[in-house]
Amino acid sequence: MTAAAGLEITSLNVGGVRAAMRKGMGPWLRAKSPDVLCLQEVRAPAEVLDPLLPDRANHQSVCRLKGRAGVAVSSLLAVEAVREGLDGLEPLDAHSGRWLETDLRLADGQELTVVSAYVHAGEAGTERERLKLDFLAAMTARLEALRGPGDAARQVVVCGDFNVAHREADLKNWRGNLNNAGFLPEERAVLTHWFGELGWVDLGRRLAGDRDGPYTWWSYRGRAFDNDVGWRIDYQIATPALAAKALSLRIDKPERYDGRWTDHAPLTVAYDLPGAGQPGK
Repeated sequence: MTAAAGLEITSLNVGGVRAAMRKGMGPWLRAKSPDVLCLQEVRAPAEVLDPLLPDRANHQSVCRLKGRAGVAVSSLLAVEAVREGLDGLEPLDAHSGRWLETDLRLADGQELTVVSAYVHAGEAGTERERLKLDFLAAMTARLEALRGPGDAARQVVVCGDFNVAHREADLKNWRGNLNNAGFLPEERAVLTHWFGELGWVDLGRRLAGDRDGPYTWWSYRGRAFDNDVGWRIDYQIATPALAAKALSLRIDKPERYDGRWTDHAPLTVAYDLPGAGQPGK
């Protein structure tokens, strides 16, 4: 990574890290080598993940159910503290491998908190949707605490698959999904609260501008990928102090359907901060 690129953080739902590696994630990782990589749906224990991500500090929250969920933060930076899970959830959901916080130390001494999060997919009118809304409520409480009081200059970014498209511009077929999980009014209202009253910044929207997309997930069904009928459900949201240092956005969508190794695309934001190979600025 060049000095001009700054620090790069990537968020990616791998849909199972072993499967993603078999399908071609390795060459992408070697080529891009982000300073911090936030993974969702890891579906693997540490003894499997660590050999797949060598020469990095790997921390994860593993789901109590084998082969399900799981989030991880893989860093080239020094990791000073790790916190797992959210308060206020039922005991089973509290150990579902969906929330992991890491405090990182930059080369110039600054502290950066990076979170990997994986929100439930949900299903309108079912117990699955109640679990999703409960998780979003617990997430809201934690975001308020992480944001800090007033204009506190905390540098925090929450990365992940939120399984919610916030606005009509965030999914191609919004009219056909008005009553479906992922675009329900009560889900979208939570994100509006985050980006409004709580003061968090949606970096994907800020850096992409006021346009459709850019999408990060495409169904494997039909020709959704070829026709770019996608959803923007992967996010990096930051405190104002960190958002002010966001430089650019990149989404690594494969050129062809047969080049996919997950149904999501890596979402990378570059920040005006020293990367792993850079001295303090």
